[in-house]
Amino acid sequence: MNKRTNVRWLTQLALLVAILLVMNYTPLGYLQIGPLSASLLTVPVAIGAMTMGPTAGAILGAVFGATSFIQAVEGKSALSAALFSASPVGTFVVCVVSRVLMGLCTALLFQALCKVLPKFPKFCCFAGGLIAPVLNTVFFMGSLVLIFYHIDYVQNLAQSLGAGNALMFIVLCVGVQAIIEWVICCLVAGAVTLPVRKFLKLN
Repeated sequence: MNKRTNVRWLTQLALLVAILLVMNYTPLGYLQIGPLSASLLTVPVAIGAMTMGPTAGAILGAVFGATSFIQAVEGKSALSAALFSASPVGTFVVCVVSRVLMGLCTALLFQALCKVLPKFPKFCCFAGGLIAPVLNTVFFMGSLVLIFYHIDYVQNLAQSLGAGNALMFIVLCVGVQAIIEWVICCLVAGAVTLPVRKFLKLN
């Protein structure tokens, strides 16, 4: 029984990793809304964290972060290129470590929520779907400000946005895009997780 459970767990993890990679390298991972591009990559991380636990959440977060770090190495955007040029190690922390923490903490907070509200699985699933993108924004932007706020590129960006301090920079930088990501991940991850957990008899 243990072996069967392990095989199922690995199969589910592999499937979610594959989905995450496909989303990352195709337009499926990003929703273009006018000039804004909302990332949907937190969705498979949230689903894995809620259905498979902290280890899976951390692994999926690491995969998500690795794709982001590779894009920084390749200089896919002016911001990522500036960060990597300033500090490759710092960029790794911002891209990868923050996403590992996001996946891990999403699973832990979801488990705690399920213990506190065992009779409200639907609420817990949608709340977990919201927790993931919120933590992604907090950890990513928080680590970026802590490590890179002093570099010229970020300072120039802050000035162009009219941000007088680091907190205002975060608010202006994420803006409407973050809210769109939070809503989409909440709805999609929650809607998928609820029936999956019932099928796996996790509730």
